Amino acid sequence: MDELKETISKNLVALRTAAHMTQLQLAEKLNYSDKAVSKWERGEAIPDIRVLKKLSEIYNISVDDIITDSASSKVKPKMHTGKKRLLITLLSAGLVWFIATVIFMIVFFIPDSAQYAYLVYVCAPFICAIVLTVFSAIWGNWITDTFACSLIVWTAAVIFRVFVTTFSSFDKIYFIYIVAAVFEVLILLWFPLRKLYKRKK
Repeated sequence: MDELKETISKNLVALRTAAHMTQLQLAEKLNYSDKAVSKWERGEAIPDIRVLKKLSEIYNISVDDIITDSASSKVKPKMHTGKKRLLITLLSAGLVWFIATVIFMIVFFIPDSAQYAYLVYVCAPFICAIVLTVFSAIWGNWITDTFACSLIVWTAAVIFRVFVTTFSSFDKIYFIYIVAAVFEVLILLWFPLRKLYKRKK
């Protein structure tokens, strides 16, 4: 049993180092505390099977690789996966702006609607924020979730203000930013508290 603990702890250190992650970063991905990760790496405890399965997914190896020797030589560095995900996210966001540009050109060359063509670019950041939120929910953490949701709130507020001032004479639309600020506070409370709750479970 002690030999297994030593093997797992040695592999966990090697894998995390090869993946260019700190104990805290790994802990966040596992929804555990960095103290738990530290115990596993010191050989004071062994992760349960669910954690081992999650670790194998993070490092792109099998569970068997973690509990046997030479796991570090098999890991695909997390940095490579992270770059690939970032590229996919950026390309998706870029696609939103490309589509927005196409729509802008179509609207701009229609005489009756040309003066409102700029509204396409007012809406594009909101759509882009939704795309970022989706990818953050799949690959990100509580920090990226917070950022993406905040972006949705503020871009929505800007859209509402621009459309109201463009199509009506109502001039006291500044209250929308107060509403957005309230939602921002809720977002800033929600994600850290949810993360803290998961850690205590």
